Amino acid sequence: MENDRRDIGRRTLIGTATAVAAAWASRGSAAAAGRETTRPPGTATGSGTAMGPATMGPGAAAGPGAPQPPAAALWEEYRRTPFTHPQIPYVGRAGSRSPRRRHRARTVSALDHGAVPGGSTDCAPAINRALAAVGRRGGGTVTLPPGVFRIDGVIRIAHSGVVLRGAGSGRTTLLATRHLTELIGPYGSRYGGDKSSWSWAGGLIWLCPEARWTSLVDAIKAKDWPFEGWTGNRRDEWRTLTPVRPARRGDWTITVADPRGLYPGRLVLLRIADDDRYTLLKHMAGGGPGPESYEWSDKTKLTSYVPYEWPVRIISVKQDRVTLERPLPLDLRPEWDPRIVTPVAPLTDAGVEGLTLEAVETPQSPHLLDKGYNGVTFQCAYDCWADDITVRHADNSFGLVAASACTLTRTRVEGRGNHHPYFCREGAHDNLVEDFTVARATVPFPPGTQLHGINVEGLSSHNVWSRGVMGMGTFDTHRGMPFANVRTEITVDNNGRHGGDASAGPLYGARFAHWNVTVTNGRAGLVRIDGVAPWSATVAISTVREFDQTDRPDFTGALDSRLEAYGAPGGVWPPNLHRAQRAL
Repeated sequence: MENDRRDIGRRTLIGTATAVAAAWASRGSAAAAGRETTRPPGTATGSGTAMGPATMGPGAAAGPGAPQPPAAALWEEYRRTPFTHPQIPYVGRAGSRSPRRRHRARTVSALDHGAVPGGSTDCAPAINRALAAVGRRGGGTVTLPPGVFRIDGVIRIAHSGVVLRGAGSGRTTLLATRHLTELIGPYGSRYGGDKSSWSWAGGLIWLCPEARWTSLVDAIKAKDWPFEGWTGNRRDEWRTLTPVRPARRGDWTITVADPRGLYPGRLVLLRIADDDRYTLLKHMAGGGPGPESYEWSDKTKLTSYVPYEWPVRIISVKQDRVTLERPLPLDLRPEWDPRIVTPVAPLTDAGVEGLTLEAVETPQSPHLLDKGYNGVTFQCAYDCWADDITVRHADNSFGLVAASACTLTRTRVEGRGNHHPYFCREGAHDNLVEDFTVARATVPFPPGTQLHGINVEGLSSHNVWSRGVMGMGTFDTHRGMPFANVRTEITVDNNGRHGGDASAGPLYGARFAHWNVTVTNGRAGLVRIDGVAPWSATVAISTVREFDQTDRPDFTGALDSRLEAYGAPGGVWPPNLHRAQRAL
């Protein structure tokens, strides 16, 4: 009965959000008339944009005679400066640009490569043969019919343009019998100790480009614990394309010293280093007396995440002026040596759809000692997606590791207890997790285990969790100073905890926004953040109180955070910050 109520509530919220976003576009366009507005590339200048229609009035969205919530004051402010607001980040282009547009001309069945439903045969080799075959031919879709397919190995999507498609999460199941420690080997931490990095890395469905995956696995087998991101195991696999001249956060167009080698559609990496006074990290924290007086020098794990690396596609090149797919996430200052560099060969335009990945049910491992019954992980992936995927009985269900511009829609975590239902780390940016569910665990959590929730860490930025129902977990901001992330239109039974080493530095950088959040158990921690997160916005959340894990701010002095419509989830317009930004 409780699940029924949650499902009904979710459907109601989703329907309301869709109508509200469209209506707000109309209202925003009318209010903006006569005012010069900075527009992203590819948008129109009339009443509609490339992102969505702006033709419905507010009354149409709310329904005849239905009252409309008042516009949040913060939203009215944001509309005037959408790319540079001090508390609210611009996330209107989070996620894959068009994850449903692909109609693959080349479709093959995994059955033709030897996959056999029924659970008696290891189908991982056959599925991987099919995926590799379409990948070598330039892309295509590998289909799995209804049924249960046993997999005793990792399913690898390693070529751009490749999709693995089941018949639906309720009809096609991959039954995983082995964990990553068995399949690849123990994976220690590059920061020392006896932790298992399978507690936050890797997946039994692993979307990662071929060369990057091979180098990672080789390093793990050699016990040479790697960095996991866009510039290789030692962060040295890049070359400079051009230095970049100073620019400001929110700029869509930058000036470069040498445009040769830059062209529309090219995926590049913006690399921003720090100086010996940690001024880049202070900028990520919002600046001011608190970050200025903070002790950065002993935060060795945090400083290992610098330089900040931001993947982005080029839209146009006109002489030395380069327009990007998204606005700059940070200022570019000469002392940070900003430059456009090459990333490792990425995985792009790839996805997994319509299936359940179920691990054999085993007791959850003690905290940080996961064996690697992990679900679906995107790594060094850009503009990729998952749709209609359920992960059951996993250690860690959905991962975004140095992944950017990816979209996860209609994803669900269920079964026994989970360490990280969702993890977003190692410089993962501009991703969208939408229409997601974290179901309550089917068995009690064993002693010594820990539940986090929707995780973000490691200087990850501009990620969005939208329209979710969380029967367990929390808004796990896991140190490593992530910044400019959004959680919006979510119902949560707030019973998880955050983690994070002290050497990883602050819990929050600037511009976190928690917008329209219903907390069913009344706990404040990690949801109400105006007292701990600098330059943050907490809008329309339930009335909550502090109990269980309680945090104090990392920075002294004024936080310059904002709290609005406290105690009134659903009580302001717009109800969904991400969808309203897309429609604006």
